[in-house]
This record gives sequence, structure tokens and C-alpha cells, in this order.
Amino acid sequence: MTRVDTLVNGPAARGRTVLISGASIAGPALAYWLNRYGFAVTVVEKAGTIRDGGYPIDVRGTALDVVRRMGILPRLRDAHIDLRRLTFLDEDGSEVASVDPHAVTGGVAGRDLEVRRGALAGALHEAVRDDVEFLFDDSIDILHQHRHGVDVTFRGGGRRTFDLVVGADGLHSHTRRLQFGPEELFHRYLGYCFAGFTLRNTFGLVRETVMWNAPGRAAVLYAVGDGNGNGDGDGDVHGFLNFARPEPPFDAFRDPEAQRDLVAEVFDGAGWEVPGMLAALRDADDLFFDVVSQIRMPRWSSGRVALVGDAAYAPSFLTGQGSSLALVGAYMLAGSLAAERDHAAGFAAYERDTGAFVTLNQDQVGEGEAALFPATAPALEQRNAMLRGLGSMPPAEGRPAHAALVLPEFRPPV
Repeated sequence: MTRVDTLVNGPAARGRTVLISGASIAGPALAYWLNRYGFAVTVVEKAGTIRDGGYPIDVRGTALDVVRRMGILPRLRDAHIDLRRLTFLDEDGSEVASVDPHAVTGGVAGRDLEVRRGALAGALHEAVRDDVEFLFDDSIDILHQHRHGVDVTFRGGGRRTFDLVVGADGLHSHTRRLQFGPEELFHRYLGYCFAGFTLRNTFGLVRETVMWNAPGRAAVLYAVGDGNGNGDGDGDVHGFLNFARPEPPFDAFRDPEAQRDLVAEVFDGAGWEVPGMLAALRDADDLFFDVVSQIRMPRWSSGRVALVGDAAYAPSFLTGQGSSLALVGAYMLAGSLAAERDHAAGFAAYERDTGAFVTLNQDQVGEGEAALFPATAPALEQRNAMLRGLGSMPPAEGRPAHAALVLPEFRPPV
């Protein structure tokens, strides 16, 4: 009897095939749990391999229980970035406050994790790569649902039929567009754009973040290493330029040079280290430009197609919960499908039992309410006053949003 056979006590999952689009965070996590419940899983990813490196992300609250149950928590502990200081600077470069990062993020020292995105993606892929099929350098082109499954035509030319298809392909999900309609129907723009890239650590920063602010503009240098160049990425810092904008710059989305020009225009005349960051931005080969947005949908499933992670409920990086929601959502979707006798009931249970947790976390930030990136001078002064008083503030009471869901134990039907 195989390991999978011991986990599946009934006929609900056995033999059912699932295609997952996306191999970043939600996709491999969902593949892991579906495989545990006996589904035959294929993951298609448009990139040529699992992406390494990347900016730091948080894993906290309920998501910690997910990675613990997956057995990858020790590996992630080893990859944890021990960020020691978060320093805020005013427009003239003077220091506003230097604080413990957990005082701002709401995290818990010694328990919550911060790791490079690639470290989490790599751990998830390694946990499942021998048990599921991965198709790299390909993606979904056409979906056609019918009574007995979903016919999938791939961009590479292949055609296959699956019982279910799940989009785990991010904020700008192609799967969502094919099955649910244009992104504009679900996209909630929060009034900011950002550009992320890496540059050499010539600033003497060691396991710390420095954030410069002017009204409607922020520049961040994030050093995850010791600054000595002896470790993976230690000689680099993550650069981050964030700015308020009333409408999304749609004309720049597919044009990296237009993105660079826009950022340079917005930050023209800024002080501190910003001129050097703009120069590095011009030469960066890893520029990531996007809007700060959420995805809000009334349903995450349609027929035999469902969504998970940012494709269904991106909370925006302002919440720090994107990866954690992806991990929790993957666990809940797989368990719900395994616990119900048909996919319709499974999808309904997933939406019902995960919806309140998602909404609670998304509601941690509202349009124009980015506390760390004030858009006006009065709001910036209010934020600075809050930062100066952090040491005297009592700790928050009650269960935080990122820990508001207790993971259920799923039992496949007999």
C-alpha cells in the first residue's frame, strides 16, 4: 500500500486529475496537499524553472501551521532573515525613528518567518517535485469546460483533459481572465505603484531596512544579509521605490523603459540615496514594476475551474499577507475537495470556510490608507508621530488577522 493510499479512505479523490497553473507559492502548496489526498496533479508554469532569489516575504499566523504540517518549517527557519532594525528618514534625510521591525509589522520575534520568496518557492517545489508532474516553459491558452472535465489547450501546442483546473497564476491571472472575465471586474487599485530591483550594497547596511519618505513617495533599501558579500545575496540590497498615483499607468505595464522613465520622473529632485537608486534602476535586469492592488471576487470557482492565492484574493503587499493567504488557501482548497464527494461541494466549502479569513486580512488596508507610505504632508507627520511613540504603545489585544483561522483537520468521506 502506498503512502497516498493510506491517506485516502474513500473514493472521492482517487483518480481525479487536476491541472494547476502557476508554480510560485500557491500552486506548489496546493499540489502538495492534493497529492496527499490522492489526486493526480499537473503543474504548468510559464517560466523555465522555479524562480530563485526575490524580495523577502512573511510567513506568519495560520500559515505557519500550514508549513509545519508540510514538514518544511525547519528549512524555512534556516532561511529566516533576522531583520534587526527598521529606520525611517524624513524628506531631508534626518532620522525620524529606528524601531524593532516587529513593532511595525505586528509579527512575533522567534516565531514568525521572513524569507526570500525564492527560498519558500524552492522549499515547496522540493516537497512535491517527485510526486506531481511539472510542465515548465508552457501555459494555458484555451479552456473549454464540459460535463466530464476541462479541455485544455496549451500555448506550446499540447492538448489534454483534466477533471479540474485551478489558477494559481497571480494578481494578473490568465486563468481568471479566461474563466471569469477581465481583470478590471475584480481589480481594486489602492492608489500606489512600485518598482523593485536589486543593487549593490554600498551603504553599509546589515540586516536592516531604511525607508525615506516624502509625501506620496518612498524609497527603501532592504539589506537581508551581513553586507560582506560572503553569503547568498549578502553583497546586494533590495531597492524599492513606491509612489502614489490617482490612476494606474496602464501604458507602462508592458514597457520596461516606460516604467523606468515614469519612476525617474516621479522621483526627480529627491534627496538621500534616491539619485543612486534611479541610476541602478536604469541598469537593473530584475526590475519588477506593478500597481498596489487587491483582487476582490464574489466567488472563486466556476464549474470545474477555481482560483487560489493572489489570483483569487490578492491582499496587496501593504498587508504583508500575500504568501500566507496563498498557503492557507491552498490547504483549505485541497482539504475541501478531499472532504466532499464532488467538486461543486468542495469548491463551495472552500469559499465558505476561507472567505471570512481572506476578507479580514484584505481589510487591514483600504484605498488611500497605506500607513507606511503617506500620500500627504499631514498624513506623513501623523505617521511619524506614531513611529516616535511606538515604544510607549501597549501591545495590540486579541487574535491578529493573520492568525484568525484555526486550520481544520480534513477527513475524506468513506
